[in-house]
Amino acid sequence: MSELRGRSREDPGTGMSQPPDLRLGLGALAGWAAVLWGLGHSAGAVALAAGVAVLGAAVLALAARRWPVLFIGAFAVCAAAALLAPLAVRLHHARDGELSRLARAGAEVSAELQVRGDPRPLGSTGPAGSPRTAVDAQLRAVQIDGRWTRLPGAVLVLGPADAWRGVLPGQRVRLDGRLSPPLPDNLLTATLLARTEPELLGRPPWWQRGAGRVRLGLQRASAGLPVLPRGLLPGLVDGDTSQLDPVLAERFRVAGLTHLTAVSGTNLSLVVGAVALLLRRLRASPKMIALVSAVVLVGFVVLARPSPSVLRAAAMAGIALVALATGRQRAALPVLAAATFGLLLWQPELAADFGFALSVVATAALLLVAPGWAAVLRRRGVPAGLAEAVAVAAAAHLVTVPIIAGISGRISLVAVPANVLAEPVVAAATILGLLAALSSVLWLPPAALLAQLAGWPCRWLVWVAEYFGSLPGASLPWPAGVRGGLLLAGLSAIVLLLCRRPAARALLGVAATLAVLIQIPGRAVLIGWPPPGWIVVACDVGQGDGLVLNAGAGSAVVIDAGPDPVPMDRCLHELGVTRVAVLVLSHDHLDHVGGLRGVLHERRVDRVLSSPLPEPASGYRLVLAELAGRHVPIEQAHTGQRLDAGQVRLDVLGPGHLFTGSRSDPNNSSVVLRATVAGVRILLPGDAEVEAQDDLLSAGTDLRADILKVPHHGSAYSDPAFLQASHARLALISVGAGNSYGHPSPLLIGELARLGIPAARTDQQGDIAVVDRAGSLVPIVRSAS
Repeated sequence: MSELRGRSREDPGTGMSQPPDLRLGLGALAGWAAVLWGLGHSAGAVALAAGVAVLGAAVLALAARRWPVLFIGAFAVCAAAALLAPLAVRLHHARDGELSRLARAGAEVSAELQVRGDPRPLGSTGPAGSPRTAVDAQLRAVQIDGRWTRLPGAVLVLGPADAWRGVLPGQRVRLDGRLSPPLPDNLLTATLLARTEPELLGRPPWWQRGAGRVRLGLQRASAGLPVLPRGLLPGLVDGDTSQLDPVLAERFRVAGLTHLTAVSGTNLSLVVGAVALLLRRLRASPKMIALVSAVVLVGFVVLARPSPSVLRAAAMAGIALVALATGRQRAALPVLAAATFGLLLWQPELAADFGFALSVVATAALLLVAPGWAAVLRRRGVPAGLAEAVAVAAAAHLVTVPIIAGISGRISLVAVPANVLAEPVVAAATILGLLAALSSVLWLPPAALLAQLAGWPCRWLVWVAEYFGSLPGASLPWPAGVRGGLLLAGLSAIVLLLCRRPAARALLGVAATLAVLIQIPGRAVLIGWPPPGWIVVACDVGQGDGLVLNAGAGSAVVIDAGPDPVPMDRCLHELGVTRVAVLVLSHDHLDHVGGLRGVLHERRVDRVLSSPLPEPASGYRLVLAELAGRHVPIEQAHTGQRLDAGQVRLDVLGPGHLFTGSRSDPNNSSVVLRATVAGVRILLPGDAEVEAQDDLLSAGTDLRADILKVPHHGSAYSDPAFLQASHARLALISVGAGNSYGHPSPLLIGELARLGIPAARTDQQGDIAVVDRAGSLVPIVRSAS
């Protein structure tokens, strides 16, 4: 808002605000150290609270340079004490209360809870498990041994995703479950593992029901958009990321655009600012502007859910609106400090929330650093709009990258240009999307038209994320944790100090530009991937299967999709696969079909072949849902079937019949294939176990192959006679590092060694490509980076 203007003295060379006293800089440094130290210690919440308190005091001091240093120091101590006192009470309650003792004992209880947030999707509990969800809730009472006891506390409920779909915040529920302790660095009192589906008690509050209707209406209004913009628009407008493509979300993350995949403080500022500007044009009084804007502010927070960045922006806007209504102007930095301080007093757990920390430091950078940098750029002839965009993106990236690197272990090299290109359309997408959401409650056709208009800026955001997020070398690995964050913060500080000297500034600019220009295009050449003449690639998809057969000219035959869309898409993207001639889903366990969306992402799929046994039901439903609307029929494989796709020939060897009553019917009913690629035979048995293997041996099936994809990730449930019958020259084991199943089994590894079959493993070597070198099959590995 126009009332929020930072006031600070700028250095003419760098545009950086100058602290009046070195001790203030040391106070801010101490705050950063506490924040980064808290990343890796059990007392992280306390450290983060103290760090944010010191940072807030330092920021406030920078905004009021005439305050005595002793007073500032006293304020910092008092602020830290005020924050730590309620935090200590919360920690004591979470660790030593009655509910905590029940959680440590693993008590089975019936519980009444009130839902505090939307269900968040998780992975499955295993290859045959159903998709899971996590729900933040406030425990009201528990029943143990037939007695109900009032026992309040914050809990995290873990349960099946289908059962919680559509449950709104504020809804009271009852369910049975088992209590367990929360994560160590968490202010939750317990985790509740749901044994039953939630029984709804009453109805959510009217405002939550209204917000639910608006959110659902936006989904309906945007149904006519393409898949990727359709999933992005609700995230931008109301924070609903349930339809966001996970591969696209990863592209946004790599490109440094994660803040655009879900509603944030920026969106709130745009909405409230647009309302205030409209009312000002209508010559409304300041009090009327403040009142209407406050109503919009509260409504938007309810609609978008109170995420940390939304809360920060709401608190700042609320203070600014009070100042507007009372006729008192407020500088932005004290408003930021007051908002941060007040929110931490109200919700101490925000001190341990990385999203809140990122929001606060990014906002501080926009107030302290960006205006000076923009002024410097304008003085050097950069157009005004471009100067502001570059300064904002660079300043926010500079201060947030140490925290992001400490969390993720990676640094984005393309965040600044990606944000410069993306930010201009965010306002249009947000405003049009919000109008579509609100009008959908009254009449759907105009809402659909508004959603179509909002879809165009969303298409641009998708393109920017896809382009920058898929560049080779778009991000670099960096040491994660405290040391990595501190190291990068120190390097950033050194760069800022060097930027004060014109010669050093020019040298650093040239060096950075050359490094990025060499890193991104050079990486694709230096890694040498994929190797020329590759035949088959076992993708490193974790604990699951995802294999790619080279059909030539950018097309491939894909065998299974792994458990996660992101690594499956990564593997296909790096292989240059744009068309999937045949997709074979050996069976419907989630470690083989969970990553299906990664195969479908921006690729044409001509044909899908599946197991004749549609089990487990959760995996089969997922396959049907992902393929719905793509006009690709699902064919059931049958023994003797032959398919040709480019240079790939597929022969279906099994299953000869559906298995019932075996150790694992879905595994034993896996589609068993023999593929021939450029004259090389590959045996692909899916997860077929002893019963299915013996069935193939008894039928006299020709199992000879040059390459064997080891069944069931190398489990012990394989018949040595089956392995021997393959006469393979090379074995591929697709398995996840550190998996809880003990795969691959030492017995199987020993059997392969006895048979003289060398084995290559994705858990140890990453992606594995097999090439033919003068008649010898050579595995070439590409470790994940």
